[in-house]
Order: sequence, then C-alpha cells, then structure tokens
Amino acid sequence: MTQITLLGTRLAEPDTEFVYQGESPACEGCPYRDQCLNLDVGRRYRVTSIREGASTLECAVHDDGVTAVEVEPAPIRANVSSQNAFAGSKVELEGACPHEECPSHDLCEPAGADFETTYRIDSVLGEPPHDYCMLDRDLTKVELAPPEGE
Repeated sequence: MTQITLLGTRLAEPDTEFVYQGESPACEGCPYRDQCLNLDVGRRYRVTSIREGASTLECAVHDDGVTAVEVEPAPIRANVSSQNAFAGSKVELEGACPHEECPSHDLCEPAGADFETTYRIDSVLGEPPHDYCMLDRDLTKVELAPPEGE
C-alpha cells in the first residue's frame, strides 16, 4: 500500500530504500509533523515516486529540507534456514550473530526486520555471500515480503 510522507530531499529518489527511525528531538514543534511522522518505526520502505509539484520545505533534521514522496513497504533481503527456504513459506530469522565482519552479517541481521516476526518468502535468491557460517548455520539468501497487517 502506497503512503505519502515527507522525506529529506537527498533521499527523495525513486527506488531509494530506507528504514524509518521515527521522531527526532529536532521534530518538536515542527508544523509538518503529521505529514512526516506517519510511517511505522523500524519498517523498511522504498520510494516509489516524488509527488509532482511538491515544494521543498525547511526541516531541522534534513539540511536540504524535505519534499513529499510516495513510499511503500519494501521487501527485505535476508538469510534464512535452508530447510525452510521455499517461495511462499513462512519463516523467522535465525537469530543474532556476533560476527560483524562476515559478508552475510547484514543479511542475517537485516535492517528493517526483527527476530520475533514471521515473514513470508517472496523469492529464493540463492547462496549467501559467505563461504561458511561461523555459527554452523545452513543458510539461503531470500527476499522476504514486508510484514502484513501493520
């Protein structure tokens, strides 16, 4: 479902993805709060378009101001257990990993996802970028659908 929100002009490009972090202390007293703080905290979004004729508005958080964009919840690329890695199946992330140097770390702990949520696999992407898992997990890289009903 597409939503309209305000986004920093440096990020306001179609296909840009971001994880909405919520309100900043600098937002206090802003006249655009209702238009800007209308997304779900911690959710990954993708800009689908910039609103035609939208003005650039001053913002205490974004140095170049904000502009109106349309966004939708974005799919999440992640590593999941190979045993459950089938398009359409429901999965949870395997859990935290302390090995931040691993090329798969961002897929094992993807921004915009959490370990307590069940996700549906949209598509299987194949082998993860690591040669071996230091936690001895058998993982497959997938694209998860955004959580439903939120």
